[in-house]
Amino acid sequence: MTTTTNKKILNRFLKVGFAEGISYLVLLLIAMPLKYFAGWPAAVKVVGMLHGILFVAFCITLAHAAFVYRWGIKKIIIAFLLSLVPCGTFFLEKALKEEHFKS
Repeated sequence: MTTTTNKKILNRFLKVGFAEGISYLVLLLIAMPLKYFAGWPAAVKVVGMLHGILFVAFCITLAHAAFVYRWGIKKIIIAFLLSLVPCGTFFLEKALKEEHFKS
């Protein structure tokens, strides 16, 4: 694959990771309080479904990027675990940008 294609794959992974991170924060900080404090469980159903879809997309794009860039198992596990931590994907994005887009 060309360098341009590789950058597109990494950029796609970073964008999906960002969207997954935002959806996780919306789920935790907006939808969950709406469910428990405002009695509106539909918020969690809608945002939870969206977050679930984005999490699956994150896992798929992680596997694709890991294959293309030949990441080791340690890096893959860390990336996956960061997706389970609120704001973790933002730290992952910063680290990967520093690693792959050095001037």
